[in-house]
Amino acid sequence: MIHKIERDNTGLMAPGQDLVVAGWPGAAGTVLAVKAARRELEAWFSGSYLDEIVSGRFKVCLPGREHWQELGITDAEPMGEGGVLVTIWNLSGAYGLGVEFVLRDIPLRQETIEICERLDLNPYRFYAAGSYLMASPNGGQLVKNLARMEIPAAVVGRVTGGNARAVIHGETIAYLERPRRDELKNLYDKWRLTASLQTHSGKTDS
Repeated sequence: MIHKIERDNTGLMAPGQDLVVAGWPGAAGTVLAVKAARRELEAWFSGSYLDEIVSGRFKVCLPGREHWQELGITDAEPMGEGGVLVTIWNLSGAYGLGVEFVLRDIPLRQETIEICERLDLNPYRFYAAGSYLMASPNGGQLVKNLARMEIPAAVVGRVTGGNARAVIHGETIAYLERPRRDELKNLYDKWRLTASLQTHSGKTDS
């Protein structure tokens, strides 16, 4: 049974609806990661490429709730700490419903994939402010409606009548684990530890 998450459910989420992601999950975290670990990343990436990431504008601005019905949105949850996986956990938990989604269908920018790979971070649990998870009776049409507003979006799964949060990854079906610590915080801890060790080493050598 899904543990109900406290939330003001002013919209609607029902079995059979599609799950749609708008924006680029993890892009906001990628910008902050480059700022925190730039020196390390310069061993693999050019300075101009890192500058391009830092200057990128990846935040999505959804139209106000008064326009949701015409677009085909019945409810939406902004992403943030913990990334897209925490957002899926929270929205499904708020309604006490199950979901199934295809991990590979979640849109990620190539920059996010590359930076997370080099820093050994999970992009799906990476800070994702500026992106949204939405419920819709017709996800394909919603994606088209958002595209006309130059908002990138993709259908990633659907709401089910059960209570499981199923993650489809290729031929494998797993189940979403409870929320974990945001990968960005793990990076900050590693960066602070490295800086501390370098400072200590410098004092010892002097």
